[in-house]
Amino acid sequence: MNQLFFTQKIENGFASLDEEESRHLLTVLRRKVGDHLQLTDGRGFFYEAELAETGKRHALARILTQTPAPPERPARLHLAIAPVKQIERFEWFLEKAVEIGVDEITPLLCRRSERDKIRTDRLEKILVSAMKQSLRARLPRLNELTAFQQFVKSATEEKKYLAWCSDEPLPHLKTLVSTAQDTLIAIGPEGDFSSEEVDWALKNGFAGVSLGAARLRTETAGILAVSVVNLSYP
Repeated sequence: MNQLFFTQKIENGFASLDEEESRHLLTVLRRKVGDHLQLTDGRGFFYEAELAETGKRHALARILTQTPAPPERPARLHLAIAPVKQIERFEWFLEKAVEIGVDEITPLLCRRSERDKIRTDRLEKILVSAMKQSLRARLPRLNELTAFQQFVKSATEEKKYLAWCSDEPLPHLKTLVSTAQDTLIAIGPEGDFSSEEVDWALKNGFAGVSLGAARLRTETAGILAVSVVNLSYP
C-alpha cells in the first residue's frame, strides 16, 4: 500500500473524494480512470477501489473490496493535553501521536494555559494526514478545547491518570498501564497543573503518575505518554 486516500463519503458501492483529496489524486499523482486506489474511511476499514469518474473538483471510485483493519490495541487510549503557545509544536505533537497510536485527544484549557483558542478544522487535517502517512484505518477523535474542571468531571475511562511534577514521588506511568482497560492520561501546560486542579482531579478518580525525572516540554510529555502505553502491548 503506497498511497492511502481518505473519505467517509461511501455509498452504494462508490467512494466520493473531496476537493483536496481529488486534486492530489489527479493533479499531483496524475491518476486516470481505471487506476486502482487504496482508501480508508477512518472508521476501521480499508478499501480497494477503481477510479471511475473524475472532474475538476471531485473524483469517484468504485469499491472493489472492503477489509477490516486489525485492532491496534485491546483498549482505548485517550490523551488530554493543554495546547502550547507555539501552535506548530502542538501540531507536531498531534502528528506524532497519531503515527504512534491514540484513539482520542482532548485539548485542555487549564489555569496556566498559554493558549485559549485552537482551530479544530486545521488540526483535523493534521490528524487525517498523519493517519494516511502511517497507513492506519482509524482516525482519532479530536474534541473541542475543554475547560479542565469540566473535563475531569465528565471523564469515564476505567483508568485515569494525571501526569504532573509532584514534590512527592509518584509511580511511573509504565508501572501502572493496563492493556485491558480504557486509559486516559492528562498532561498540563508548560507551567503545569495548579494545585487546585491537581486536587480536583484526585478527588474525581484520577491517580497521579510520573513520566520520569527529566523536566519535559508539554508536547514531549504527550509523546512519551502515548509511547509508553503503546509499548506495553505485545
